[in-house]
Amino acid sequence: MVQSSLTTKKQSFDVVKTEIEETIRCAESSLERFLDNRDSGEDLQNFVDYLNQLRGICILVELRGGTLLCQEAVALANDVPVGASSEKNATLSTLSGGLLILRRYLDFYSRHRSDLPELLLPVINELREARGEKPYPESCFFDIEVRGHSATMLNERVQGFEGSEKDYAIRARRMRLMFHVALLGVIKDRSSRVNLILFRRAAKGFAQLCQGAPMVQLWGLLEVVAHTMLKQEMNFTRSRKRMMMRIERYARELVKVGQVAAKKNPPDSLIKDLIYILYRSGDHSELMSELLGVWHLRPSDSTDLTLESFRRKLYGPGTDVMTALSDALREEVNQLKDRLDVIERGIEPDINELETIGLSLERLANTLLILEMNQLSLAARQQAQLLYGWVKESRLPGEEELFGLAAIVLKIENTARQLVNGVPSEDENDEGSVALAGYSVYYREALIVLTEEARNAMTLAKREITTFMESDHDKLHLANLPLTLDSIRGGFEMAGDEQAAEIVVRVRDAIRSRFLDARDVPAEEVIEALADSLTSLECYIEGMAVSEARNDDLLLLASTSLKEVGL
Repeated sequence: MVQSSLTTKKQSFDVVKTEIEETIRCAESSLERFLDNRDSGEDLQNFVDYLNQLRGICILVELRGGTLLCQEAVALANDVPVGASSEKNATLSTLSGGLLILRRYLDFYSRHRSDLPELLLPVINELREARGEKPYPESCFFDIEVRGHSATMLNERVQGFEGSEKDYAIRARRMRLMFHVALLGVIKDRSSRVNLILFRRAAKGFAQLCQGAPMVQLWGLLEVVAHTMLKQEMNFTRSRKRMMMRIERYARELVKVGQVAAKKNPPDSLIKDLIYILYRSGDHSELMSELLGVWHLRPSDSTDLTLESFRRKLYGPGTDVMTALSDALREEVNQLKDRLDVIERGIEPDINELETIGLSLERLANTLLILEMNQLSLAARQQAQLLYGWVKESRLPGEEELFGLAAIVLKIENTARQLVNGVPSEDENDEGSVALAGYSVYYREALIVLTEEARNAMTLAKREITTFMESDHDKLHLANLPLTLDSIRGGFEMAGDEQAAEIVVRVRDAIRSRFLDARDVPAEEVIEALADSLTSLECYIEGMAVSEARNDDLLLLASTSLKEVGL
């Protein structure tokens, strides 16, 4: 019966395909004429009529995304007055872009015979935001009945919190701070991996605080979502960022109101958003099948990764082009670094190599100019002129001159690395590279070695603490842990990061005083606080591995976790 319905739907589309293409062409022509003559009310009305005609056709062939897009376009077009001034240029541009995406989507449906209305959600939300309306969540086309389903499974996966009311408040504040740090990282487009680790840890903590209460469903689901997004390498879309901002309100309530807030029922819309992410994750694990089975679902064949691939094709080659450009720039920069390496080492340096480096910098400057990175482009040109001057003087650059040249090359490399996420602003580009200006060309390589060793040490530390807990608190498992942490501290001090080194010392001293030297078993809240600190340090190290800009909020989180339990 379902197959018959799909076949009928496709046949219906084939019948009206020519009419759809002609209607879109007429709508585009009417909009173009109105743009040329803003006093032509007839062209504006014809444009609205063609949009309504397209909406009717989409309803007929059951294209939900196309129907909603046309509906929002009509609402926005009705806000455009005859004789519209230049203030409405952005609105008219949004309408024109919406028609273009609709044309591409209908071509996509004609070729793939797969209706994925979620692909049109970005442009639909653009139309809504142009009218000042709230955007739709990414689950708006997801048909599921949330209310009435039990959260028993999620409740059973959570270990309840045992502690006083004061301990409850301390734990809630610490979890909210951790959630805040992750949310800020998401908003600033910092490392998704770091943010997901923090979200998962915070959600687990809140779920323990809400164990046995209705709100455990929200936090238990969020923990699974964060784990799944990390496992499947899913990205934070604008819709998911807005979802996290909404969830933060309930973290705030747990801090301000206390245990009473855990007895509230979570909103169905948030539960639906979280389930949708799991549905699109592409994770076919036993846990995922069991969890989705609560809502009589199974993982979708059209995964988040598949939708992202289709979305890139639908909205143009922007991401692919930027990735290719990033690769080309980084290849050019790597060749520059090799030549600089030869000069710095003094291995048979050739004066003519300086001219080659200057030409490469000029090519990079031209590309940066196209990307509107004007300051960095100018700096690259200035360095190229200096190189030509050294060639005329038949001399090699001095140490300070070489450091200045290396700093510019590293800034360009940092820009190239960020291009895959869009063109960075001048401020974003400078933020991560200012600290490098006084270091040699080997600083980045040394930093990579440091972060790799630190990550290995953190993994070992967490494993040893876990073994300590599982072995009925056998202290032998922690004997080497202070020495392991000392190696991390030394690495941070060599990198000039005194604040991180201080946190590591406090963790090391806490393990000695509360675990190794103490006669009694450490309290549960002490163990949890130490785990939170180690998680924060691990995320801080992860951030160092992908960017020179340090996230001090993570160090604040680690310090707060220790301080609240007297460490």
